[in-house]
Amino acid sequence: MAKESIITLIHTNDLHSHLENWPKIRRYLNAQQQNLKTANNDVFTFDIGDALDRVNPLTEATLGTANIALLNQAHYDGVTIGNNEGLSLPQTALNKLYDTAEFPVICANIFDKKTGVRPSWATPISYQTAQDGTKIAVIGLTAPFPDSYPLRNWTVTDIWSLLTDLIKTATKQADIIILLSHLGIDTDRQIAKAYPAVDVILGAHTHHLLEHGEVINNTLLAAAGKWGRWIGKINLFIENHKIVKKIARVTITDELPKIAADDVEIAGYFTVGEQQLTASKIAKLKEPLRRNDGTLMQETLNMLKARTNTPAAFLSTGLFLTDLPVGYINKNDLLKLLPHHMYPMVTELDGQNLIRLLKEMHKNQMFMRGFKMVGLGFRGKALGDIVLDGIHYDLKLKQWYYDNELIDEQKRYQIASLDYYKFLPFLPSIEIAGKNRIIMEKILREELADYLMQTYPLN
Repeated sequence: MAKESIITLIHTNDLHSHLENWPKIRRYLNAQQQNLKTANNDVFTFDIGDALDRVNPLTEATLGTANIALLNQAHYDGVTIGNNEGLSLPQTALNKLYDTAEFPVICANIFDKKTGVRPSWATPISYQTAQDGTKIAVIGLTAPFPDSYPLRNWTVTDIWSLLTDLIKTATKQADIIILLSHLGIDTDRQIAKAYPAVDVILGAHTHHLLEHGEVINNTLLAAAGKWGRWIGKINLFIENHKIVKKIARVTITDELPKIAADDVEIAGYFTVGEQQLTASKIAKLKEPLRRNDGTLMQETLNMLKARTNTPAAFLSTGLFLTDLPVGYINKNDLLKLLPHHMYPMVTELDGQNLIRLLKEMHKNQMFMRGFKMVGLGFRGKALGDIVLDGIHYDLKLKQWYYDNELIDEQKRYQIASLDYYKFLPFLPSIEIAGKNRIIMEKILREELADYLMQTYPLN
């Protein structure tokens, strides 16, 4: 007689520190874990990365360690990392992030750039055994970003160089193979086509929602959208330690029961984070820095030129979400001002292509001004207007000047901006013709904090 059981997989992804959903998510996960675990049946809970986002004051104040404490409450059986964990944190902070984690961090393709060794907090495969004795291998992979991770002193390898060996190893030791994939839906589909031995791919990164899953070959793909708005659930029907049926669905978090204490708990997360950030004073302004009079933009451009040692820079007005008032400025002020995940960048171009870039700015200005940008580290509403410093156009002579000298089409020039602009479609000359150097030591608001600290000291 066949031995039958059910293994349930519950999964979250791309929470991005949207803690307004966390009390409901935690209660749901804990209830499922308690109710579905029996003598034969079992339940496993996974997060597929980007659990944190430094736009949240509690995450910013603790560099993500508060998020790990919350994940511990939900008793995850494993997580992988996303680009927010991997790239928004300095290497030292990422190496400390999971010190108190009560779950394995499963990521096979991240290595220390200097040593070539996988960090001690990461494991390539986690093996789990269900109540019925079925052995499960859980592999984790994160999106490579080959241009960015080395700037954070990591090497994140291409997945295809690892997957064959990982799956070969997992097949020998487990009955079921699950992949935690912070790679995006397109890559998940490619993996399913190439590796039918993978039974389930729990996806993330592209914020896709697969309400009832998607089957390719023998592989079930699943994903739960973004921001904790959905929670994924998969039932694996097992006979003699082999899967005979797979069913995927999602739960809408907003439809889960709410209790009176939820609002107090959620508000507390933000309050605690803001209190910690507010207590960290940075500078003292004698005059306000405002958006409408250009003073805020000018000081930020001054910072960018000084930081990159270049005579010219540009930024877009949509970056600034608030003003900076007279008096003491703290870290919370800067988080509200610049919540974005962006880094300074220097682009080197010859004069001909620099003029081409400036023409692209002019041509696309009207469209960019109100463009509702989403993603790429931008946490504002619209791109806004491009503001140049160190470069100007003489309307009478119809000529461009760089640092008050006529631009020579054959000469090389440098202009400072942010890595963000490299990935936008409006200014293609940056990526196509430019030699780009991203300074990935501190994010934009941290760089501005250093500048304000020196320019407007507390004492």
